[in-house]
Amino acid sequence: MTSLSVETLAAGAVEPITSAGNGQLGIAVLAGIAVIVLLITKFKLHAFLALTIGSLALGAFAGAPLDKAITSFSTGLGNTVAGVGVLIALGAILGKLLADSGGADQIVDTILAKASGRAMPWAMVLIASIIGLPLFFEVGIVLLIPVVLLVAKRGNYSLMRIGIPALAGLSVMHGLIPPHPGPLVAIDAIGANLGLTLGLGVLVAIPTVIIAGPLFSKYAARWVDIPAPERMIPQRPSEDLERRPGFGATVATVLLPVVLMLAKALVDIIVNDPDNPVQRVTDVIGSPLIALLAAVLVGLFTLGRAAGFTKDRLSSTVEKSLAPIAGVLMIVGAGGGFKQTLIDVGVGQMILDFSTDWAIPTLLLAWLIAVAIRLATGSATVATISAAGLVAPLAADMSASHAALLVLAVGAGSLFFSHVNDAGFWLVKEYFGMDVGQTIKTWSVMETIISVISLGFVLLLSLVL
Repeated sequence: MTSLSVETLAAGAVEPITSAGNGQLGIAVLAGIAVIVLLITKFKLHAFLALTIGSLALGAFAGAPLDKAITSFSTGLGNTVAGVGVLIALGAILGKLLADSGGADQIVDTILAKASGRAMPWAMVLIASIIGLPLFFEVGIVLLIPVVLLVAKRGNYSLMRIGIPALAGLSVMHGLIPPHPGPLVAIDAIGANLGLTLGLGVLVAIPTVIIAGPLFSKYAARWVDIPAPERMIPQRPSEDLERRPGFGATVATVLLPVVLMLAKALVDIIVNDPDNPVQRVTDVIGSPLIALLAAVLVGLFTLGRAAGFTKDRLSSTVEKSLAPIAGVLMIVGAGGGFKQTLIDVGVGQMILDFSTDWAIPTLLLAWLIAVAIRLATGSATVATISAAGLVAPLAADMSASHAALLVLAVGAGSLFFSHVNDAGFWLVKEYFGMDVGQTIKTWSVMETIISVISLGFVLLLSLVL
């Protein structure tokens, strides 16, 4: 959703598809979200189907004609996939190249070779943050867990002392930093500037990951003192390779899209002249599509060919990277459809009225909405998509920096207290060989710390920007 459409909505120029009052709309929103929650948690329905059914239920409860509700959902799904789908696909390709070429292992081994003792938790944060930039959270866990277990075992470290920093690095990247699906969809829905959001996200992420990672891991290691489970140490991807890409080339490839997008944001702020040749160039190369496409094309050589991949192997790697993200794309698309249905039935104006009457700070309201949906559904992506759609109208009169902070507030709320309805909860539990109570005391508390601390830094930045 562009900033223009948000402003038009906020001004009341978009005619709602229903004449329901705020009371009925409020009930409709709660009912629609309840349908999604029940379908995901009680009936174990896939989030794509749950969001689709929930969107139609929302329209029905709001009194909208069924054909218009279907049109709203279809429009939102199409626009979201068109705006974000290609970026998710490019990120998946880059992540697959990083993993299969041994580039991720090269980063890990190089950093660990220079770290020891007290520096090891900080090294794990650095590794997870670099690797977590282009990778989905679940993929990052699969890549990093073997390293965490090996380091803990061979170095005789507490598993939590090594594992929590790695998980914190991955989680913060997943919730706050594009090109991860959640932040990308929130940026699109709210109409925020991607480069600016990325820059502010990095500012928030650095202190947040330090507190939730190395610092919290000291306490987590005292609460849960367990050895690395032998059965969970699998073979590393690069063990079958004859050679791996170099450390410098790998890091440069991973950071290339970040550098290009940040360069665009800086030039836009400093030059601020659309006709300036420098700004016109950076607007092109710093756009998310071009930045990620450039990284993928460079990665084919710096990662794939450097690992000795043939043209057929490169083609196979790209093909295999796309199949696993089909579910993610459909969930993101259905979330966009749900968001558009919320907007078209008039929920945006209801949220504006609510925030005015209750005098709740916009950033805090966005965080609370994301927290509520996260706790109910267990999905950080669903929480981000739904909350962004609800609070998008609030960005109409915001500055570019505050719109970016609104995205980060939503992302922060989406990470709050992962528990038994979150797939990530069970993934961490099984890999680390913990019981439910131990997982709550470590992983769930860490996620809550990330959510609260990042909100705090977002609020602090809002006071100075």
